Amino acid sequence: MSRFVSLAIALASTTLLLPATAASAQGAGYYNATPVTAPAKPNVITNGMMWKCGDTTCTAPKGSARDSIVCELVVKRVGALTTFTANGAAFDADALAKCNSRAK
Repeated sequence: MSRFVSLAIALASTTLLLPATAASAQGAGYYNATPVTAPAKPNVITNGMMWKCGDTTCTAPKGSARDSIVCELVVKRVGALTTFTANGAAFDADALAKCNSRAK
């Protein structure tokens, strides 16, 4: 009986931890932008997409626009970026420079 209870507790705690792990992975966002200077506001909206900005990075869920367009939209609101990633893939120097040319 005690082995059954131990197994049930272990299974329940594992099940409870999985959603928290998934939620923290989602917190990183599909898009991650690191502005040169911290944005004045913690939330920025671009073309209906909500960006949540912390001290160093702004994140947003996947949108319907191409990644390069999303980058250009966010730099218009937060200024030049030091890095921009979409689905974990960082923009190379040329793509980032093109994106930053649209900065406010």
